Amino acid sequence: MFELLITMVERLGIIVTIAFILTRFTFFRGMIYQDELNRKQQYIAILFFGFFGIIGTYTGLSLSTESLQFSRWTSDLSTDEAIANSRVIGVVLAGLLGGYKVGIGAGLIAGIHRFTLGGFTAFACGFATIIAGVLSSYFYRKNKHVKLRSAFIIAAFAEGIQMLVILLLARPFEQAWTLVNIIGIPMIIANGLGCALFLMIIKSVINEEEKAGAMQAQKTLRIADKTISHLKNGLHLHSAQAVCQIIHEELKAKAVSITNTTEILAHVGDGDDHHRAKMPIQTQITVDTIRQGKIIVATKEQIHCREAHCPLGAVIVAPLKQRGKTIGTLKFYFGSQKEITPVIMELITGLSALLSNQLEVAEADKAYQLAKEAEINALQAQISPHFLFNTLNTILSLVRINPDKARKLLVSLSHFLRQNLSATTQTKTTLEQELKHVKAYLAIESTRFSNKLTVSYKIEDEALQSLIPPLTLQPLVENAIKHGMKEKENDYNVSICIERVKDNVIVEVKDNGNGMTKERLKEIGNTPIESVTGSGVALYNVNRRLTFCYGDDSALKIISEENKGTEISFSIPYAEVQNSGPKN
Repeated sequence: MFELLITMVERLGIIVTIAFILTRFTFFRGMIYQDELNRKQQYIAILFFGFFGIIGTYTGLSLSTESLQFSRWTSDLSTDEAIANSRVIGVVLAGLLGGYKVGIGAGLIAGIHRFTLGGFTAFACGFATIIAGVLSSYFYRKNKHVKLRSAFIIAAFAEGIQMLVILLLARPFEQAWTLVNIIGIPMIIANGLGCALFLMIIKSVINEEEKAGAMQAQKTLRIADKTISHLKNGLHLHSAQAVCQIIHEELKAKAVSITNTTEILAHVGDGDDHHRAKMPIQTQITVDTIRQGKIIVATKEQIHCREAHCPLGAVIVAPLKQRGKTIGTLKFYFGSQKEITPVIMELITGLSALLSNQLEVAEADKAYQLAKEAEINALQAQISPHFLFNTLNTILSLVRINPDKARKLLVSLSHFLRQNLSATTQTKTTLEQELKHVKAYLAIESTRFSNKLTVSYKIEDEALQSLIPPLTLQPLVENAIKHGMKEKENDYNVSICIERVKDNVIVEVKDNGNGMTKERLKEIGNTPIESVTGSGVALYNVNRRLTFCYGDDSALKIISEENKGTEISFSIPYAEVQNSGPKN
């Protein structure tokens, strides 16, 4: 009995070989990690495991119950012979991994084949094989992996069922009893071990491959994280040098090089004494990669280095692309072509695509910033004429009735326009300059409404050095005067408050004017609105610019009630800037 067990365990080496071969098949990986196989995969699995069961039969030992002698390989059996085999392993695995369709299908194939070999246990063993497929399918769990212990127990139990079926169906009973006494325990143990060993090898190989893939992915992501800051401004000498240094440290290649379409931008590693930045592209393979847009592998002879003793024996040249056009190459050098494995090829393919994507993102981000700046300039241009037209109307009304006042207003207007034109050429100015701008505006408005308008200030000098988008405060004050006091006969008050609160600067414009309805309050600042007196773009544009520059936390906050006035405020980060903007 012990010798039989040892012999059967030795033959499990065949199982190991088959298990390793299985790891190459996509359908089997699907059985391990997918919830469900499609119909084609099920048919392939049935045929494979059915064939696996047949191999288990042929690699078994035939036993004569009369002479009690084993034959090393199984062929046609006489009436007193049976087989000690590992057929059940394939059938049990089919049911555990593929479910009832695969288990029963593999059991039918292996069972019918066993029946055709003959012997006094032909029917019993064939029938028991089908039972093994049904039994193992019962333990199939759709969303769970099969554990090694479970595989051992189920295969051993299935083999035990086979021994019982032999005793129940095989005749003569005396021969069946003798057979079970000799092969029962060895087959139960060997097939249980074989099933567990099979799964262990499969999982081990796949896990190692996944581990290697995870390490490569981790390395790629680490490279991406380190290089993205260098490529955000595009591909040039400094960014190429930094990227080559990072990749060389991570991948341990002989050398890493980056070119544009005409010259070498950077070279890090062996051969840097004669492969230098700013040198023209020297190899035809680099030119071919740029022209074809495909990865090219070259040997030392194809590199054609001008240095006879160059240590670089092989190279992979991968294209770098933007919007589908090759703008340069990424080159990996090795000591010999033997070092270029499929894993290395896959990694470099992924890296070239990753760097190309980073360059695409950098270009898109640059375009976005330019568009954002263009929009801000457009918004500023909208605000400036808005005030100009109102001021010219005011001056026009005074030209005939009070020329001296009109003259003073023109001087104030020229002062204001100088501030205004300077502001539209800047993306940021200080609150100090904005306040001067507002005071120039109010000098004009106070002349017009001398008996009606009162302006008060509460200003912290410390807060005035913080940066703000130009033409932000003046539209708020203009809005308060234009809309807030149109129904007021007198005593119209506007207060301007600028103060620092911890790390923020709070700017507030408050009036005691007409206020607005709740419905209008929901719209104002969030969308351009039509009105009798204007287009409603002033507050909307100011709000857009503040959120562009500082985020949603800096959006306008408006509190208003009808006939009780309006309070408009916003906050910006405090940051002291010395000598910002022109002084008057």
